[in-house]
Amino acid sequence: MFNRIVPASVATATVILSLAVGMGSPAFSQSSAAQHVNVRGTIVSSTDQTLIVRTREGDTVPIVLDKGWMVSGVARASLTDIKPGDYVGIASLPTDDGGDGALEVLVFPPALKGTGEGSYGWDLKPNSTMTNATVADAVKGVDSRTVTVSYHGREKKIVVPDGTPVVTLAPATKADLKPGAAVFVSGEKNAGGAIAAQRVVVGTNGIVPPM
Repeated sequence: MFNRIVPASVATATVILSLAVGMGSPAFSQSSAAQHVNVRGTIVSSTDQTLIVRTREGDTVPIVLDKGWMVSGVARASLTDIKPGDYVGIASLPTDDGGDGALEVLVFPPALKGTGEGSYGWDLKPNSTMTNATVADAVKGVDSRTVTVSYHGREKKIVVPDGTPVVTLAPATKADLKPGAAVFVSGEKNAGGAIAAQRVVVGTNGIVPPM
């Protein structure tokens, strides 16, 4: 995005596609040369080639930004707008009654329906899962909404409690990578421990990347 001129709509869609692949594809999770890692935290400093992040675990890590790296922001979305046929990514945890409770919901644009489809282990919290799937049904209850999603011929019901972050991705620029800004970075760690990334999601307008 910074090394070439890309129409905003194309750049945003590309970032969403990259993020979606990171949120659930076994082929993306590990290779013989590098291990996939997600970094969540706040920016300490940034240049055109490097991002220094203080992670949620309290470590300060440098991240090399690969050639052609892209940045996206997050925008608030509404759970009430989600309807059957929409494509979503939902991080969830098992509940005491044997179901799943959402930790966050990412709503994808229609053009990216099917990207990264499936339900896989996720590292937002211990024992959490990321499910990228099509909404089959959405029912509003007294305290929350139960969303039924389908993927690869299977169905999964996820309760989305009131107050659960619901977002979509939005355009952002290098100028948004300011000290103190919250970020979610999908990267690759080599055998020496160095992290490189092509995708950065930054919090804007007070909205923190919840994934």
